[in-house]
Amino acid sequence: MSASTDPSAAVPSPVRPFDAWWSHPPGSELQKMEQAALARMLPDLFGYHIAQVGRAGGADLIESSRIAHRIVVDIDPAVSASGSLACSAESLPLAPDSIDVIVLPHVLEFSANPHRVLREMERVLIGEGHLVLTGFNPWSFWGLWRLFLWWRDRVPWSGHFYGLSRIRDWLTLLELELITVRRLFYRPPLRSPRALERLAALEPLGRHAWPFLGGAYVLVAKKRVIPLTSSRVRWRAQRSMIASGLAEPTTRNLPCDR
Repeated sequence: MSASTDPSAAVPSPVRPFDAWWSHPPGSELQKMEQAALARMLPDLFGYHIAQVGRAGGADLIESSRIAHRIVVDIDPAVSASGSLACSAESLPLAPDSIDVIVLPHVLEFSANPHRVLREMERVLIGEGHLVLTGFNPWSFWGLWRLFLWWRDRVPWSGHFYGLSRIRDWLTLLELELITVRRLFYRPPLRSPRALERLAALEPLGRHAWPFLGGAYVLVAKKRVIPLTSSRVRWRAQRSMIASGLAEPTTRNLPCDR
């Protein structure tokens, strides 16, 4: 089918403007910082399978991983790259407990149900697996910019910026333990490369003077597995028998109807 007759071709993808934003400052500068941060974090996360869910400007964010089998999942089929999976971030075509490391770059900001997205990440992660997540910090110069620009319906300002306290609460509910956080970009999100270069001294200063005010963050969370106690095993057995319609065996002497 040609592009002129494809009905999906007339529908603009919400991801495309975001991809374009990463091509120019401040997006391109932030992308470099996030790639550098991931290059330090990912080599220490081991396993057999790593997946990147979503494309922040089309960048390959998992190339620095030591894990051999890598998967890139496009969450916008309209811009799906050749050879990659394409689906919703809320419903991944991956088996439960199958992925050792998941990288989720700036997906929650533009999701209608971010908690459901995180729940899906937890589903496919193996026990003791890691979730690596990037997001925009609302308590920063970037958050201040969003207050003035969100109404213009321009990305990324039209997205919802979630603070680390909110993310930590969601992770805790899913039994994902926050391991480490790295904050990035202490300069205002200016579009001028020259202005950003002149303010480069704010990066080391910000990391020491106001470390919580970075414009973006990269965090690593670990899926904890709670060991089954004897009471939990018994409880699960009871639930299984109830679901199958079988009565629970007992050693108690009960009166019988005659």
